Amino acid sequence: MSGTDYKFEGWLGLDASAAEGNMKWDEFEPKPWEETDVDIKISHCGVCGSDLHTLRSGWGPTNYPCCVGHEIVGHVVRVGSEAEGDLKIGDRVGVGAQSDSCRGRKGACKACESGQENYCPKMHVGTYNGVYMNGGKSYGGYATYNRAPSRFVVKIPDAIPSSEAAPMLCGGVTTYTPLRYHGAGPGKTVGVIGLGGLGHFAVMWAKAMGSDKVVVVSRTSGKKDDATKMGADHFVATDEDPDWAKKNANTLDIIICTVSSSSMPLMEYLSLLRMDGTFVQVGAPDDGLPTIQPFPLIFKRLKITGSLIGSPSDIREMLQLAAGKKVKPWVTEVPMKDANKAIVDLEEGKPRYRYTLVNETDKTVPKI
Repeated sequence: MSGTDYKFEGWLGLDASAAEGNMKWDEFEPKPWEETDVDIKISHCGVCGSDLHTLRSGWGPTNYPCCVGHEIVGHVVRVGSEAEGDLKIGDRVGVGAQSDSCRGRKGACKACESGQENYCPKMHVGTYNGVYMNGGKSYGGYATYNRAPSRFVVKIPDAIPSSEAAPMLCGGVTTYTPLRYHGAGPGKTVGVIGLGGLGHFAVMWAKAMGSDKVVVVSRTSGKKDDATKMGADHFVATDEDPDWAKKNANTLDIIICTVSSSSMPLMEYLSLLRMDGTFVQVGAPDDGLPTIQPFPLIFKRLKITGSLIGSPSDIREMLQLAAGKKVKPWVTEVPMKDANKAIVDLEEGKPRYRYTLVNETDKTVPKI
């Protein structure tokens, strides 16, 4: 097995029904150990929308059995002799949605060589449901332990509690990275479509970066008070005002769209942008996006783009911003034994706004 005196156990999805709360607790075999690796005793793991998509094979066939969870926080219990990052046993660390790439290998791609491993076209290994170069499968953080290449393991600043750090490692950096790349900050007005797990991060990052104004766009006004508490300056409820697009046209410089729906009113969203505005899609619906008409793009020179998670350096930079600006995600802690209930709640839109699974200390998890 793993060659350690501790067991790699976790919640395994065995087929698409796992997304309905049918994951099974069992032992699994981590990737074969390499001296560049680190083993982590997991204390916390965020629950991400990607977990649901993967469990139900929504983004393509999943390689079952699959242990999801790519917002992992814990403490280092084993360090390879060639590990990077000055990692030591006992360090509190995290692993995000990616755990390997071609960086540092012969013929490494341009993206990896420039520190943008999240766009590696050769060997983008997800923290779960992936395959490493040595043939081992990647298993995620709904588990007791995680093994990951050290290059993708980041230290967690002391100022950030583990339950808050965990959802930053995917949900947080997925919105932080495009905001930084597209220039959110003084002089810019940012729109955030969808106030869920991703959207609530986007609001707080945009404010922490010093953006002039942050506008939340949602179907109803049910989350308006929450948005205001997060720092939003204006709220648009599209189902409650038939003239919402006209009233708010040409007011935004950057839009972060977190919605995962093929029926969203995309053309109306684009009308909110000023000339040279940028629309960034980070939500990834299973059935694709609506049809795009060309004329709004042509007449206002708009840009429609996407953004994929973040590199290890992006994550470190984001964590420093969170620590310095005291960014605090809205997190509910859930015992690891209740992971099946957590993903059902996520499907039903219950989290306000992220769930973090918490392992019981020094106990076998779960007792079921």
